[in-house]
Amino acid sequence: MAALVAMPRMRMKITVFPDAFPPFLCRSYRPKKVSVFHRRRSFSVSASSTKETQDQVRVRFAPSPTGNLHVGGARTALFNYLFARSNGGKFVLRIEDTDLERSTKESEEAVLNDLSWLGLDWDEGPGVDGDYGPYRQSERNSLYKQYAEKLLESGYVYRCFCSSEELEKMKEIAKLKQLPPVYTGKWANATDKEVQEELQRGTPYTYRFRVPKEGSLKINDLIRGEVSWNLDTLGDFVIMRSNGQPVYNFCVTVDDATMAISHVIRAEEHLPNTLRQALIYKALGFPMPHFAHVSLILAPDRSKLSKRHGATSVGQYREMGYLPQAMVNYLALLGWGDGTENEFFTLDHLVEKFSIGRVNKSGAIFDSTKLRWMNGQHLRALPSEELTKLIGERWKSTGILTESEGSFVEDAVQLLKDGIDLTPDSDKALSNLLSYPLHETLSSLEARPVLEDKLSEFAASFIAAYDSGELLSALEEGHAGWQKWVKSFGKSLKRKGKSLFMPLRVLLTGKLHGPDIGASVLLLHNGGKSGIIAPQAEFVTLDERFRVLRKVDWEALTKNQSQLETAATVST
Repeated sequence: MAALVAMPRMRMKITVFPDAFPPFLCRSYRPKKVSVFHRRRSFSVSASSTKETQDQVRVRFAPSPTGNLHVGGARTALFNYLFARSNGGKFVLRIEDTDLERSTKESEEAVLNDLSWLGLDWDEGPGVDGDYGPYRQSERNSLYKQYAEKLLESGYVYRCFCSSEELEKMKEIAKLKQLPPVYTGKWANATDKEVQEELQRGTPYTYRFRVPKEGSLKINDLIRGEVSWNLDTLGDFVIMRSNGQPVYNFCVTVDDATMAISHVIRAEEHLPNTLRQALIYKALGFPMPHFAHVSLILAPDRSKLSKRHGATSVGQYREMGYLPQAMVNYLALLGWGDGTENEFFTLDHLVEKFSIGRVNKSGAIFDSTKLRWMNGQHLRALPSEELTKLIGERWKSTGILTESEGSFVEDAVQLLKDGIDLTPDSDKALSNLLSYPLHETLSSLEARPVLEDKLSEFAASFIAAYDSGELLSALEEGHAGWQKWVKSFGKSLKRKGKSLFMPLRVLLTGKLHGPDIGASVLLLHNGGKSGIIAPQAEFVTLDERFRVLRKVDWEALTKNQSQLETAATVST
């Protein structure tokens, strides 16, 4: 039998109006007569906090292992983690696996892996010993049953023998009368004899919590400010199902109380649950924790973010090539900011800067374009060795290169990194550099100014420089050799600036745009010598490029450009 766990005293101001409480809300009360339940039931409780933190901060993240970790859940976990770390507290991980039909070990492992990947290490929870375990709800059933029996004995809870059909009929009647679909209280005032008769028949029953008919609950939410509810909108609710399984709100309250959770930071969709949980806290004699309800993450159309908007789970973004530090940075900015224009944060910086008081209560828009941009910022901020290793391994695994390291990889990463926001982008960036779409480029309307700038004559001189060996000799000398040759070649043609480098780019790379032309041609030269480029990469070597260049029909290209211009004019 699980032992009852006492909560440490917490600094929370609770204002109670005792004259409004019915007899059964007194802890010493034991119901003996039915008539007592006919009295008017009401109460009012106000919970507030003058401090954001207290002596011992303990927060929890409690995912259900019924699927992947949603980005909204990841942000909730992050805010809990940051609050705990910034206040010297404990971050507890609890698995809420009471949904036996949908909960799986595979989902639990995926959630744990995603949290670990994000760098959100927990102080207590699965795999980490603590004083408040076990940390899976499925292993705490005896504790729930013990507290349920305690509530039954004290009169806060009663057995309800209503069938599903009866409950459905109550809902239909309430709907016809335009009333809230609350339980009518059929078994709230049953006599001991009536209860015993049903028990002897073996009639299934649930445990229902007696809700005061009048009164209100008021809390000071650390994010949303004062929030209040009237109790007349809430009927007596179930805390234990007929199969003996506890209901979510009962489990959560017992767990948070017995695990000494000081602050409950969760999504705003849980805000309505606070009313039921507060009643249970009071009935069991537990002080309430501080509450902070975080706004939902919204799609660009301001609807709730869902699968129809694209990737929504941490695992999906991980597979797409996003970095954990970029995900953490972006999720933190969904509803929080440090009050400056700064948007670039590491996890350590977030711990230093985070304050629950700066979390916005308005919904945050998930912008996948900004997330991609932010990933690029973090990718390029990696130490050079780490970035080279990451992208080099990617190129080898995708079959573009035969090796993941070496001077070619280092030079290629440095040349191409500014155009890479996600590691998979590096495949296209390198493949693009290795390709030579000269004919397609020269056949485009955009290439006309270059063609009209005597490109055919330029190409003839360029081919002659290659055939003489002077270009290859210059490339063997590296960057300095290339610069010296370009200056000399430009001088011989009386060209400089764009009129020199644009035709060089087109003839060497087959493209009108790209990274630095000098670094590009040196990389192409070294790639042809190193043998590191895999055959399936369809690499066009410098020698092959000049063979293509020699076969260009410049007269046909000029004629084609005139036709393209005519077609464009007609279209306009």
